Amino acid sequence: MDGQPHPAATDAASDREAVIKVRGLRNQFGRQVVHDGLDLDVWRGEVLGVVGGSGTGKSVLLRTIVGLNKPAAGSIEVLGVDVLNASEAERQSVEQRWGVAFQDGALFSSLTVLQNVMAPMREHLRMSRGLMKALGELKISLAGLPPLACGKFPSELSGGMRKRAALARALALDPEIVFLDEPTAGLDPIGAAAYDELIGELQRSLGLTVFMVTHDLDSLYAICDRIAVLAEKRVLVEGPIETMTSVDNAWVQEYFTGPRARAAQEKGLRGK
Repeated sequence: MDGQPHPAATDAASDREAVIKVRGLRNQFGRQVVHDGLDLDVWRGEVLGVVGGSGTGKSVLLRTIVGLNKPAAGSIEVLGVDVLNASEAERQSVEQRWGVAFQDGALFSSLTVLQNVMAPMREHLRMSRGLMKALGELKISLAGLPPLACGKFPSELSGGMRKRAALARALALDPEIVFLDEPTAGLDPIGAAAYDELIGELQRSLGLTVFMVTHDLDSLYAICDRIAVLAEKRVLVEGPIETMTSVDNAWVQEYFTGPRARAAQEKGLRGK
């Protein structure tokens, strides 16, 4: 590929558009091979849950797609752009079309919540400070935080509020794709359920595509349209969560048929 935008892949059966297309991905750190020959499509408008056992490289895959890790081999297209070979201008242009919320928030500790959310705007947009402030306050509200949170520093927030602040920053540039890394990790069940509900509402109202790395079975049943299971250094299987119980793999069977999975399934059915 030449780094120029290419038509996004589509699924001939349903004309779904693949906004992320990964082929033959190999991630390696020294002698440790994390991924080898990994293929994955993410369809526009879906919530994809990426799961796998410890060490399968769930977060590594996310970080590779968004450009924080350089793979040893393979290709990655996001929104029709070959991100591994794109020019700097092309790369910056496509990066403005996605947002990322990391597990620990990764907020700037010396900036307030509002300043954190305004940071991507200052970097990429040309607009008055007043307009950026108004947009920042809107994003903070969309993330479910009260106006009082705008002036607080990350250290003054609870874990759940930091996650919502990180989400507000991820939404700063009106992205088409949002990447979430273990978004409910460390939250109590009530807080986790509220966050799942928020993501579902934002996905529907804003038309987002959500790439979510998670181990939370409740999240998988509550909001995910499709699951991708990482195992054996690749995407072992992908599909609706209902199909996971028929997969002939010990980890998949234990994960999706155990007591916690049954409880999560019942909770998810009650919520629909």
